Amino acid sequence: MTRDAKKLKDLDRNLVWHPFTQMQDYQSEEPIIIERAEGCTLYDIDGKAYLDGIASLWVNVHGHRKSEVDEAIRQQLDRIAHSTLLGFGNVPSIELAEGLLAIAPKNLAKVFYSDSGSTAVEIALKMAFQYWRQQDRPEKQKFVSLKDAYHGDTVGSVSVGGIELFHSIFKPLLFDGFSIKNFSLDQARQIFTEHHQEIAACVIEPMIQGAAGMRLQPPGFVSGIRQLCDEFEVLMICDEVATGFGRTGKMFAVEHEGVEPDFLCLAKGISAGYLPLAATLTTDEVFDAFKGAYTDFKTFFHGHSYTGNPLACAAALANLKIFAEEQVLAALPEKIAFLAEALKKFAHHPRVQEVRQLGLMVGIELSGFPVDRRMAHRVCLEARSRGILIRPLGDVLVLMPPLAMSVDQLDTLTKVLYESLEATLTREGA
Repeated sequence: MTRDAKKLKDLDRNLVWHPFTQMQDYQSEEPIIIERAEGCTLYDIDGKAYLDGIASLWVNVHGHRKSEVDEAIRQQLDRIAHSTLLGFGNVPSIELAEGLLAIAPKNLAKVFYSDSGSTAVEIALKMAFQYWRQQDRPEKQKFVSLKDAYHGDTVGSVSVGGIELFHSIFKPLLFDGFSIKNFSLDQARQIFTEHHQEIAACVIEPMIQGAAGMRLQPPGFVSGIRQLCDEFEVLMICDEVATGFGRTGKMFAVEHEGVEPDFLCLAKGISAGYLPLAATLTTDEVFDAFKGAYTDFKTFFHGHSYTGNPLACAAALANLKIFAEEQVLAALPEKIAFLAEALKKFAHHPRVQEVRQLGLMVGIELSGFPVDRRMAHRVCLEARSRGILIRPLGDVLVLMPPLAMSVDQLDTLTKVLYESLEATLTREGA
């Protein structure tokens, strides 16, 4: 039996420490506690419905309670919930590896599982570092990344991140690297020219930087980085935790420029947003550098207790099957075009600096407000009161709906958000 709403809200305020949340503010506000969902709609413990405008933090793909995914998990529960992948295999993880490699860039040949986007990137960093040591080039141990990058919250992934608000306090814990500013290939070439002897890999979010506020990269940037990596013997890591599984209109964002990275990091939508799961895909060349006699100590000594979890892999297999059988990608151009048209009214708004969109990833940047006004946050609170759930990134309003969201729902989402913006500005006298 569910406890009464007031009791649950009090317990939530007093016991749960929420991520990326100033708890002093949270404890003074009325919390939303989600109890159930159907399709792209969430319901809280008070019975109020909310259209899920951020895909439950960019993870949900086909909507909630998708019957095929639900049933796949139930069937797997009748077999086994978990067994270790350390020295053993399990059926769903093997089948999922085959399925992932069938849709990934063709140069990728091996799958290493973990449980979050941060760990997927951390694994790629460690593999790249160890790869060069086992190639007798130990001097190649630094990394190139992008300004304002976000690759997760573990120490290695933070080290290649670049969002001051998130990362500055942890600088004493981090390793140094090189940063490319303003998506400049000229600057990237200069860095590679001067430091390639010590660079192990370059890590990027391809095409669009999510947590930086949906910042779009210019055409040719991703393929240009691939060319530089080839020219200067640097491994390329593409973090598709946010962009993967159809978010940009392609299965993977690297497909927009025909790029084949040395590492592809996946999480979020991999399991349709159901269960924690991540995968780091890499090449036979990288994999072969770790093979040898036990006494060579070339083993990749890294792992996670729930690596290759059968329940999560079963959900991910169902996810891939839905993509194929329901032709999910083929349905996206209409939705993407509709969203682009609906966003034009935001682009012409006097308090909007810029609207950025790639596929179903959208950032609406407000302009002219001091940080302490928290205007985007206020707009999100207003939208919440009107039945829309979104989250801001600084002064950027972020939309990243499930791929399953209908055109009618996208229409509601954008109209209510615009009304919320107007109402907030009027109330705040802005």
